[in-house]
Amino acid sequence: MNYTKTWQEIYEKLTKSLPDHAIRTWFEPINSIALVENEIVLEVPNQFFFEWIESHYRDELLDAIASVSEKTLGYRFIVSAQKSKIEQDSIKDSVQKPALNQERTKVNINKNYTFDLFIEGSNNQFAKTASEKVADDPGNSAFNPLIIYGGVGLGKTHLIHSIGNKILDKHPGANIVLATSEKFTLDFVNSLRVNKSIEFAKHYRRADVLLIDDIQFFRGKEQTQEQFFHTFNELYQSGKQIVMTADRFPGEMAGLQDRLLSRFQSGLSVDIQPPDFEIRVAILMEKSEQNGVNLPYDIIEFIATHIKSNVRDLEGTIIRILARSSLLNQEIDFNLVRDVVKERVGGDFSTDITVEDVVRRVSEISKISEKEIVGKSRKMEIAEARQLSMYLCRDIIGTSLANIGVYFGGRDHTTVIHAVKTIDKKRTKDDRIENTINSLKQELSFSTSGV
Repeated sequence: MNYTKTWQEIYEKLTKSLPDHAIRTWFEPINSIALVENEIVLEVPNQFFFEWIESHYRDELLDAIASVSEKTLGYRFIVSAQKSKIEQDSIKDSVQKPALNQERTKVNINKNYTFDLFIEGSNNQFAKTASEKVADDPGNSAFNPLIIYGGVGLGKTHLIHSIGNKILDKHPGANIVLATSEKFTLDFVNSLRVNKSIEFAKHYRRADVLLIDDIQFFRGKEQTQEQFFHTFNELYQSGKQIVMTADRFPGEMAGLQDRLLSRFQSGLSVDIQPPDFEIRVAILMEKSEQNGVNLPYDIIEFIATHIKSNVRDLEGTIIRILARSSLLNQEIDFNLVRDVVKERVGGDFSTDITVEDVVRRVSEISKISEKEIVGKSRKMEIAEARQLSMYLCRDIIGTSLANIGVYFGGRDHTTVIHAVKTIDKKRTKDDRIENTINSLKQELSFSTSGV
């Protein structure tokens, strides 16, 4: 089967089922680059294309593929930036075996979530290491059950899918059951409705590895908890691996049965914290590369300064930038990025404040001259005012480390990083510093709120 001809036939089918604007925008830029086993490999300009097509046109694409192929044919998207890597390896080797793909699809494991693509930092190192240990020897380590907990969008789901992927790499025949707590509940309710409780129990209790996402949603569901308790016990006593994610430490979960909490706490619980600045920069650089866009470091630094909460928001910002650039046919520049970031952070954002404005206001409130703040004195009160000024320049304006260093007497960017970290630590322990920061941020933001 010729992949170029196959894609042309698929494309022609799509033109008959989709409007012209959809074809021009989303399908004309696609190139077919290989036909491997039972998959046609399609090159797209960036990750945004892939995600948009998957969200809006997946069914139409599958129907078109089915109509031109006598045998079952799947598809795989490759971002342009990844093409050279694939060509260097052989595409055949880069595409997983069909049987393995089918297994991953069957258990809904996202093959793009792997340990290799998980960006490690001090905020998540322990969680990643524990997850890898479990994947290396499921059911035989002391980490059973393993619970990964933390806030939204920090990488818990990535890790639980990575565990599944690595186990399937080593043991393709492993019976892995992956479900959210909502799916487990829904499956249980449906089994009662159609009188198939035995089939439900068999499905979950015959697993070699059970992966459950977001167990906090079991709260308040007494019968579901009862079912999960028995499922947990049977798997645990059989030496099967159990991995769960949650939004908080299990011991802090109200609404869960004590005996269930006791089981959860019998293994290892590891947390993931929000990423620090350096990790946010690394994530943005990685996601930009994956999406085929080369963002200047100043822009990446600007995004990392203002988008702080979680990995998902960072990824979403990159996708939003690509979407605006693609749909509005605009070049990705600082103005476009600033508008996207401003939309995502809302009222906590301002870019028209200058470094001079910050230093001037810190000078007024600290009674230390602007000249002393940007000077070289190491007196404690002057150094603190200088560090506070640097911190606010990063936090409010998003000024680059290098530019802050230049303004403050030609200091190295590492000095600026140290200043920011020092103030960040102080504000958690010193109410005076915290109140000063909040007051200055409010004043400075208010002064430009009408801009």
